[in-house]
Amino acid sequence: MLLKDALKSAISALTSAGVGSPRMNAETLLMFALSCDRAYLFAHPERELTPQEEINYQEEIAQRTIGIPTQYITGHQEFWGMDLIVSPAVLIPRPETEHVVEAALSLIRDGGRASPQGANLRIVDVGTGSGCIALALAKELPQADIHATDISRAALEIARANATRHRLDARIHFQETDLLQGFEPRTFDLIVSNPPYVGESEVDEVQLEVRKHEPRNAVFAGPTGLEVIERLIPQARAMLKPGGSLIMEMSGTIAEGVKLLLASWTELRAINDLQGIPRVAIATKSALAP
Repeated sequence: MLLKDALKSAISALTSAGVGSPRMNAETLLMFALSCDRAYLFAHPERELTPQEEINYQEEIAQRTIGIPTQYITGHQEFWGMDLIVSPAVLIPRPETEHVVEAALSLIRDGGRASPQGANLRIVDVGTGSGCIALALAKELPQADIHATDISRAALEIARANATRHRLDARIHFQETDLLQGFEPRTFDLIVSNPPYVGESEVDEVQLEVRKHEPRNAVFAGPTGLEVIERLIPQARAMLKPGGSLIMEMSGTIAEGVKLLLASWTELRAINDLQGIPRVAIATKSALAP
């Protein structure tokens, strides 16, 4: 089969299955099957696929038509300019989560709290999953002391593998624990997290492939979506140094609830994503707090 015909057939199959962005998915999976880039696809439409390449590509398309995310098929996802390993053990890193990294760097660099390199800063990423936030901060803050926690041993294996691939494994301390359990009080200058924040009542509004294939405990927090955050906030308050900050990803659905939970903190604000939806909550522990 010619490359152009394989691509045309895949786009048709994905369109019939109701897969969003069928051309992009078909091209991404073909690049994976051929170990090539998009420019190669455009430059060699008459290239004949080998029998094995054709089989591999058809298997990938079959998986995508039943809802398996492209990232789980290829095992990769880009985040903050880094190619990360992903598997069904971890939530697929999304562009919205880069707002958490941006907020952290802005707070550090523009707030005069530390040097641009992060010297003397202790940071922890709670519920690290693939390690995407921790790795991005380690990349940007080479002098910071960065920790990352997750309750899932399988997720931590992926996070450690990503840290090793990007030569950041000596910079990040991974710990298997529930949120911040096991740390000493007043340990951190900054706590960042992309916690589960979708409520079970919203299940029908979540994409089917997310509900079926991504780790449920990384997506859903409980009936309201605030259950994990309700536990995280008091733990973060205890583990932060006076004047330290908490940065969390959230959704517009729970923004008001998060605001109420952080009412006793200072410098509370929300950052909207590109769609104007409140996406990141930032709050600071009072310098006078115990």
